[in-house]
Amino acid sequence: MNTRTTGEIAAAAREAVETALWAPSLHNTQPWSFTVSGDEIALRADPDRKLRVADPDGRQMLISCGAALFTVRITLRALGFTPHVRVLPEPQRPLLLATVRVRPGEPPGEHTRLLHAEIERRRTHRAGFTALDVPEPLVKALVSEAAAQGAHLLAVQSEPTARVLAALTAAAQEVQSQDRLYGLEVMRWARPPGSGCRDGVPSTGYPTAPRRVQPQHFAQRDYARGQQWGSDDDQGLHASTGLVALLTTPGDAPADWLAAGEALQRLLLHASAYGLSAAFHAQALEMPELREFVRTRLCSGEHPQMIMRLGFTVHEAGSVRRAPDEVVEGA
Repeated sequence: MNTRTTGEIAAAAREAVETALWAPSLHNTQPWSFTVSGDEIALRADPDRKLRVADPDGRQMLISCGAALFTVRITLRALGFTPHVRVLPEPQRPLLLATVRVRPGEPPGEHTRLLHAEIERRRTHRAGFTALDVPEPLVKALVSEAAAQGAHLLAVQSEPTARVLAALTAAAQEVQSQDRLYGLEVMRWARPPGSGCRDGVPSTGYPTAPRRVQPQHFAQRDYARGQQWGSDDDQGLHASTGLVALLTTPGDAPADWLAAGEALQRLLLHASAYGLSAAFHAQALEMPELREFVRTRLCSGEHPQMIMRLGFTVHEAGSVRRAPDEVVEGA
């Protein structure tokens, strides 16, 4: 095993948490904070960034934090270190989600380097996809990536099932669009053109108006809110639903939500390496009755953590991240 100096270990820890800031989060809320102390990293949830209307129990917040945790893991491995992770190490401190000890490790393998290279390239897509099908070998690889983190990725091959998920998404979107508090929460994180904010969804990251896709139309959140904001780049090329998929876990406790986030980031990085993007549809899962319907009727009793579409896109959406000094404490 390689030996490393204290300074090298501390530098790797700092680099890992700064890279983790590129993890995905709902509305790009970035609901996390990190403390670096020598060879230890602490990941905490930031309750001020929780979506109190859409996510009152913090499930989606922890999924986002799980994605950040996986990014820490893969970055340390890419730098030649081994992460020793303890998830939810102190039950009396529920906001402390994980601690990571940085230990010397072996040089990274090809797969680690592949995933690590995609961290800052990966983007969330919020429109349709091109007509290119997702190759079956790539689908199988994504299923394996999710399974490696304790979650299940169900690629929806049944058109009736895809139509049901699309209908549930549309129903949830209609209900939420009539709810003033839901609307204000989305408005808080939707950025107009020229905004200098380093969080939320920038105007380059959403279409000017939600566009219909075929064969199943999945309702999109209306970040533009009727304004002439957003991007219309390549809209004529993006009319396909893409591959519909469900990410599930056997349990539904905070540890499962973190595992779902780690699995999500792992499969997204693998997808990105092959030019595949993801669009997320959380609306139905934000309504307990609809989420329970999806669990019992479509997930064989497992707990749905994310509904998504996967496909190829020509246009790369914009994204922003907060400065490390706003999120990271310590050396």
